[in-house]
Amino acid sequence: MTEPARQTERDNMIADQIVPRGIRDPGVIAAMRHVPRHRFVPDSHARFAYADSPLPIGHGQTISQPAVVAFMTEALALQGREKVLEIGTGSGYQAAVLAELASRVFTIELVEPLAKQAAQRLAELGYVNVTVRAGDGYRGWPEEAPFDAIIVTAATDHVPQPLLDQLALGGRLILPLGDSFQKLTLYRRTQNGYERTELIPVRFVPMLREDRASREGKP
Repeated sequence: MTEPARQTERDNMIADQIVPRGIRDPGVIAAMRHVPRHRFVPDSHARFAYADSPLPIGHGQTISQPAVVAFMTEALALQGREKVLEIGTGSGYQAAVLAELASRVFTIELVEPLAKQAAQRLAELGYVNVTVRAGDGYRGWPEEAPFDAIIVTAATDHVPQPLLDQLALGGRLILPLGDSFQKLTLYRRTQNGYERTELIPVRFVPMLREDRASREGKP
């Protein structure tokens, strides 16, 4: 398929999926219109890249549906100066969208083959402001903290304390919270602690760990 045809698919995605779900941030809309989502899915699913659904990317992981990517990104209220941490690189698509809107993006993926593929793909597309690392995202990226925004793209039944600790004052953290029933939940760090806002019901793959510390509530 030609690039003009792909651009038409992205334009239709915006008109049919993104705007009708209430996404209004012009920066988010522009990013979703620009990032070539079809480059982040397996060739076998490329024809469905702009469909209103998640898609498998291998290793039991998925790329989130476009509207969810847009919703989570808009909730971070990025202005262009931020340092962002993403937990769960997956295909790299969410990182690319974030890179269109933030100064720096640091993204962690536990599945090493996915991390390598995402890093290569992002480099090929010119996203020089994204750094990919293979590792356990539960622990965050302490040597680069604090972060102005943190986005978690896998479900957990509790907020990892290391991520809260690495959030800058005034920063925002969004994640799918829950087990079988999940809600996107937004945390904002204030002088007095953290403000919590429940947003929309979602269904994400569970957060993977290198060990079982998360079940014990330990970092």
